[in-house]
Amino acid sequence: MSALFTIILPVFLVVGFGYFVAWRGWFRDSAVDGLMNFAQNFAVPTLLFASMARLDLGNEFRAQLLIPFYAGAFASFAAGWAGARYLFKRPAVDCIAIGFVCLFSNTLLLGVPITERAYGPDALDGNWAIIALHSPMLYTFGITVMEFTRARGSGLSVGRVALRALTGVLRTSLVIGILAGMTMNLLMQAGLTMPQGFWDAVDMVARAALPAALFGLGGVLHRYRPEGDMATIAMCCAAGLILHPAITFGTGQLLGLDRDGMRSAVVTAAMAPGVNAYLFANIYGAARRVAASSVLIATGLSTLTVWMWLTVLP
Repeated sequence: MSALFTIILPVFLVVGFGYFVAWRGWFRDSAVDGLMNFAQNFAVPTLLFASMARLDLGNEFRAQLLIPFYAGAFASFAAGWAGARYLFKRPAVDCIAIGFVCLFSNTLLLGVPITERAYGPDALDGNWAIIALHSPMLYTFGITVMEFTRARGSGLSVGRVALRALTGVLRTSLVIGILAGMTMNLLMQAGLTMPQGFWDAVDMVARAALPAALFGLGGVLHRYRPEGDMATIAMCCAAGLILHPAITFGTGQLLGLDRDGMRSAVVTAAMAPGVNAYLFANIYGAARRVAASSVLIATGLSTLTVWMWLTVLP
C-alpha cells in the first residue's frame, strides 16, 4: 500500500492539479495549449536530448530488454485492431487508430517519473533505451499502416506512401530530440567536448519538462468527456494496462531479463495510453472519441494497475 502513496500518488496529484484548475477555469485552454506546446515541443525533446547524449548505447540497447516491451506493444496493437474490426465492426481507419491507442503507452510523462520514484534515478537507463525507439518506431509503424490503408485504391505508389510516412515521423519534435541526442552521444564518443555551461542550460530546461508536461496533461485530459463506445474503451484500457505489461513480464522471464531491465520494461509497459495516441487519431479523424476517452479513463485506472505491477516486480 505504501507504494501507492509514496510513488504513484505524487505523480497523479500533479496531473490531478492540472485537471482541477482547468475544470475550475483558473487555467484556460489557451494557457494549457501554450504550456503543452512548451513541454512537448521544447522541454521534453531537450530532456530526451540530454538523456540520449549520456546513455551508454552499447550496454542498454539489448534484445532481452527491447524484445519483451515491443512484443507486448505490437501484440496489444493486434488485439486492439482485431477487436475493433471483428467485435465492434469499425471502419478500417478506425481499427488502426484504436490499435494505436493500445500500442502507444505513456512511456515518458508517466513511465519515467514513476520508475524514478520507485527505484531511483539510476534505474532509468532501461527506460531511456526503450524511449529512444518508442516514438520513432511506433510512429513510423502507425503512420505507415494508416497511410497505406487510406491510399488503398488511390493509385499512389508504395514509395510515395512510404515517403509521406517517413516525412511525418521525422518532423515529430520528440523524434528530433532523440536523434539529436544520439548524434551528440556519438560525437562525444569521438572526442567532442561541450562546455559545462551548455549542459547546465540543457539541464535547466530538461528539469522543467516533466512537471510542466504532467500539469499540462491534466489540463488536456479535462477536455475529454467519456461518451459512448464504452466496450471499445474498456478493451483499449485492458490491452494497455494488463495485456501489454503481462506479455512484457512473461517474455522478459523467458529471455532471462535482469532485475533492473524487468523493472524498466514492465513499468513502462504498464503505463496508460499517452496523449499522442489521441493526437494520432485526431490527425486522421478516426476514432477520436474512443482515443480521448481511453486516455482519460486508463490514466485514472493506472493508479491501481501500476500499483499492482509494482507489487509483482522484484
